[in-house]
Amino acid sequence: MMELMSVSPSPPAPPQPEPARREGPLADLLTARTYRTALYVGLALPLGGLVFGLLVGGAVAGVLTLPLLVGAALLLGTLWLVPGLADVQRWLAGLLGVRFSRRVPPPAYAGVLPWLRATLADSATYRALMFHLVQLPLAAVCWTLLAALLGLSLGALGAPWWATRPELLPVTWDGGQVTLTGPGVAGVALAGVGGLLVTAGVLNLLGRMWAWLAFALLSDRVDEAGARREVVALRRAAGRVALGDDLGATLTDLAGQARAASTARAVALTAPDGTIRAASGPLDPALHGPGASPPAGGADVRYVEGGTLATLPVVTGGADGGTLRALYAPGTQPGPEELAFLLSIADHAGTALHAAELIERAGERAGEQERARLARELHDSVAQALYGITLGAKTARATLGRDPGKTQASLDYTIRLAEGGVSEMKALLFSLRPDALEEGGLVAALTQNAHALGARHGLTVHADLRREPHLSPPAQAAAYRVAQEALHNVVKHARATQVWLSVREEEGRVTVEVRDDGRGFDPAALPGGTLGQRSMRERAQGAGGTLAVQSAPGTGTAVTLTLPAAPDGPQVEANA
Repeated sequence: MMELMSVSPSPPAPPQPEPARREGPLADLLTARTYRTALYVGLALPLGGLVFGLLVGGAVAGVLTLPLLVGAALLLGTLWLVPGLADVQRWLAGLLGVRFSRRVPPPAYAGVLPWLRATLADSATYRALMFHLVQLPLAAVCWTLLAALLGLSLGALGAPWWATRPELLPVTWDGGQVTLTGPGVAGVALAGVGGLLVTAGVLNLLGRMWAWLAFALLSDRVDEAGARREVVALRRAAGRVALGDDLGATLTDLAGQARAASTARAVALTAPDGTIRAASGPLDPALHGPGASPPAGGADVRYVEGGTLATLPVVTGGADGGTLRALYAPGTQPGPEELAFLLSIADHAGTALHAAELIERAGERAGEQERARLARELHDSVAQALYGITLGAKTARATLGRDPGKTQASLDYTIRLAEGGVSEMKALLFSLRPDALEEGGLVAALTQNAHALGARHGLTVHADLRREPHLSPPAQAAAYRVAQEALHNVVKHARATQVWLSVREEEGRVTVEVRDDGRGFDPAALPGGTLGQRSMRERAQGAGGTLAVQSAPGTGTAVTLTLPAAPDGPQVEANA
């Protein structure tokens, strides 16, 4: 049979003693908690005396015998007793309704010095020592107060007995002996009942005081180490999600971080259909397959055959992204703070899934845009060239044998179109390959652009591209993009018939120049330059160079890019 519990993560709260039910004036006397508290207070004094004697006696004996080697052993033994006796105190605090739990097993023994350093550096040692030292005087005060209240109450309740024997408890007033009548005896006995009620109430107040003191000084601060582990895990998880290079690796890392920083035996991230996306730890049937639907922003914790299973939602952009499932050993279950941590990991997983979906959509959209651009490029260049080749070939076939001159002209026209189409196709293929500039170099890339420019737009391109300049990869990319933008502006705006393209390297400087015989423009009319000019200047500045644009109406335009040469670099002779 499975027991279902819905747990919503919340900030950790101190363990509280179970509240006493206020059902009437006799509630404190009738609840079992009062008698458990009485047992705790009764044991506190002898246990406090024993603990105080052991610790103080051991410390004093160790200090006095320190010149002898026995003193060091006594001091170490006394220090070893502090956490051991604290465990006894924690067990005894269970009478007050306070429960302490260890999140991790104690560390393995690694030697005296490492143990000594760890014990002295742990704040729990000093808090436990403080509890041991204050227990004896505080228990003595509690005993005195309760003994006085209980003695007066019992004495008052015994009024019917001692009132008939005045010699046992003589009461004198103003030189005469006081004798209680029937109503007086009843009143004193009733006061005794009230005293018992007051004693029970005071006892419960003292129990709450002891419970809070035990929680404040004996709480196992392993939770602090667990909190540090959770913070580190969340920081690493956030960094992994921000990197977002591989969804599978990211989810696997998140599952590993969740398991390492929690007390779960195994953690799995599942898809909405129950299939495992990533897991850490031994796989259990409870970690996959159809499972419970956790509440929004909460967790579903239930007992299963393999232990305790916590299921938390993974939300992907507002949609169901699956679940995070954590399996615990039988008899254990996560606390609210651990569920809050696991919910944070589930949120990170949802963010990673959502980011992967957005990247995929962006890639699809970019692919569609790139295909549309290629379709336009092919239609404007290669498709037109193929159409012209077809017309030229048909003309040559029609005039073959009748007009050799026209046939020859048609064939020459067809060959030029074919060469232009090949150049244009090479340019398109070159632009599609992101590593083409790195493999072919700047001169090869500009040569392809020059051939495509002449073939597509009928421009006469005078290319002076002899040797590959010495440029760093960023400077090489900047030079290519600036020259590409300048050639594009020639086609789009200049109405030129001739273009001069050159690359020179002189005295540690590389100069790339694009000049045309077009209509030009007035630079003063555009003080900030066009968007294309600003883009070219930003590229030049980013590569450590400068850009100069010279133009005038009717005289064409010259774009000159100057970049610093790299110390070393290949020199390749180019055929322009």
